[in-house]
Order: sequence, then C-alpha cells, then structure tokens
Amino acid sequence: MSVEPRDEPRPTRRGVVLLGAVGLGATLAGCSTAAVPYDANEAGVPPGGGPAPSATAMAPPASSSAPQPRSTPKQEPRVTEVALGPAGEIPVGGGMIFRAARVVVTQPTRGQYHAFSAICTHVGCIVNQVTSGTIDCPCHGSRFKITDGAVVAGPAPSPLPEKQIKIVDGKVVLLI
Repeated sequence: MSVEPRDEPRPTRRGVVLLGAVGLGATLAGCSTAAVPYDANEAGVPPGGGPAPSATAMAPPASSSAPQPRSTPKQEPRVTEVALGPAGEIPVGGGMIFRAARVVVTQPTRGQYHAFSAICTHVGCIVNQVTSGTIDCPCHGSRFKITDGAVVAGPAPSPLPEKQIKIVDGKVVLLI
C-alpha cells in the first residue's frame, strides 16, 4: 500500500502569522481612543444631543472669538447607607467588627463612635478583634488605635482608612 502525496497546500509559518495579524488588526479597528463623556449613551452622544467630543474638540480654543464649550452641572455623588447594627452593642473603650461590610466601629468614650476599614494595611487580612484599646490583626500582629486607626504595632505601614458612619435611631449606619 502506497501513500499518494496530497495536492493541498499546507500553511506556512509566515501565512499563519499574517492571518493572525490581520485578525488582530480587524479586532482593534473597533476600538477607539477618542474621549467620550462618562454619561454618554452607547453611540457616544452626551445628554442633550450633539456629537461626542473628539480629541481636537477637547483642546483649548485657538482664539477668544471661538465658541466656548458649555459646562455641565456637577452631580452630587450618591450616598448609599448600610445599617450595620445597634450602637448599644458596641462596648465603650472597645469596638465591633462587621465582617460583611469590612468595617470596624469603635466607641473610645461613651457616645463617640469611629469607623475604620477592617482590612489591615499590611497584606489585606481582616482584623479579628478589638481589645485593650486596639484593633488587632491576626495575620502578623499589627495593632491599630481605636481612636484614629493609627498603627500601634507593625508590620502595618499605615493607619486603617477611616469610614463615614452616623447613628440613626440607635443604629450604626455606614455611608458608602
């Protein structure tokens, strides 16, 4: 039994690379680096109509007689409120860790509440206890003050970031 040679051409390495480059070029052709307002629709049109600004439209005008771009009013950032739990459960001189929200709320003195990120600034472990005036991390022994989140003992390089809270109807509410 003999094998007959096929007349079909085999792809060369150069042909495969060229085909890949053409496909990549076609894919990238759909991408754009033009500036588009954050509130534009899918077609790139900002609210109120008009075309999306181009890179040249973003440049300052060449002369003072050129029309100035209209300004859009600043929108206030939306604040989300998350109820964490009863303020009465947070011990004076201590604190409570809310793992789901990744926040620790402390009460250094009666009625004075503070909130900090529960993520240790060393390697990102979640703190696990609040004792003796410190917020403690179980991973490498970092400890932070309950009053301001400052590092008491390393290796954490920086304080715990402060979070915004308020007390509403006896409940601690986290503002995000």
